[in-house]
Amino acid sequence: MKIICIGRNYADHAKELGNQVPAEPVIFMKPDSAILPKGNAFFIPEFSNDVHFECEVVVRIDRLGKNIEERFASRYYSQIALGIDFTARDLQQELKAKSLPWEKAKSFDGAAFVGKFFDKSDFSNLEAISFQLKKNGEIAQSGHTGDMLFSIDRIIAEVSKYFTIKIGDLIYTGTPAGVGAVAIGDELELILEGRPAGALRVK
Repeated sequence: MKIICIGRNYADHAKELGNQVPAEPVIFMKPDSAILPKGNAFFIPEFSNDVHFECEVVVRIDRLGKNIEERFASRYYSQIALGIDFTARDLQQELKAKSLPWEKAKSFDGAAFVGKFFDKSDFSNLEAISFQLKKNGEIAQSGHTGDMLFSIDRIIAEVSKYFTIKIGDLIYTGTPAGVGAVAIGDELELILEGRPAGALRVK
């Protein structure tokens, strides 16, 4: 199982970090060891003083595929969830300044939380889904899939040009604006179309 992530898929998020809006999906990877085990708290790593939450729609692949046409991409997944791409922002900025890869800032153990999966048939239109992240009971981040620069199906088509997608692979589809730092004791909750979609505590 691999974790495929899309960066800068919401224009407002790209702008809030001072990045250019991309003309094609920005792709990076996390190892399977980045998945936070179910029921575990998220521990802030000792190598960072500025870890940010990034709430994202997550797709789980349930069919083997390569070079998939966008019009057929919907056949390759049947469930979606919300997840959090945890990012050591201070370390990421250091790496970017040196033109180095992001992996140490994005792919450390526990850096990928994924909540409850829902059948995609529960939603009338995957391009019109709202979602939120609450921190300590207050909405900290709010997004809508209609604001994605690249739709889920476009992402799958693009990713499959380079990587064979396999059953169980996860695709994190990018985060909207509003990312922020976490602190010890924070309670994070995910809401998908008004439904509880996952929760965890920061330690």
